[in-house]
Amino acid sequence: MPARILAFAGSLRTDSTNKKLVRVAAEAARAAGAEVTVIDLRDFATPIYDGDLETKDGLPPAARKLKDLFLKNNALLISSPEYNSSISGALKNAIDWVSRPVEGTPPLAEFTGKVVGLLAASPGALGGLRGLVHVRSILGNMGAIVMPDQFALSKAHEAFGPDGALKDAKQAAAVTKVAEAVARTAAKLEGAR
Repeated sequence: MPARILAFAGSLRTDSTNKKLVRVAAEAARAAGAEVTVIDLRDFATPIYDGDLETKDGLPPAARKLKDLFLKNNALLISSPEYNSSISGALKNAIDWVSRPVEGTPPLAEFTGKVVGLLAASPGALGGLRGLVHVRSILGNMGAIVMPDQFALSKAHEAFGPDGALKDAKQAAAVTKVAEAVARTAAKLEGAR
């Protein structure tokens, strides 16, 4: 059975290099046989997580839709921007809402046992690497299987051609390696269940 991968960037900006990077990874995962759904977190706008709001109204509809997408897929490809050496508020807020319990679903089922591939893009020299440490820690603590290989794209504002592809073949190969590992591992785990 092929991997079912949910792919998205932790950025809301329309011309985000992380959105471009995750699309490159999604195509590589599709080429490796995975079924990939690419989403934009902007389409799942939710308020900042607030326990009082959750108690009063439950999950916002957009958060519930996002949670259902996480539950439907057995793997994630995430391209995370680095904001002040950490992850974006948009990504953290999405994780916080998606992780909230709902009746009939085991705790953290959206993350537990899911295979995750991490990417980052930044104009800086480290390519967002410092932020990936935090994403890896958060998702690992929630029971996700975060793949050891990851890719951080430095000078991302110069890295893409007009067609959205990476200009550098070595960088493209590194992204493909992450995407293929996620697709292969998720498919094997699904077949073993």
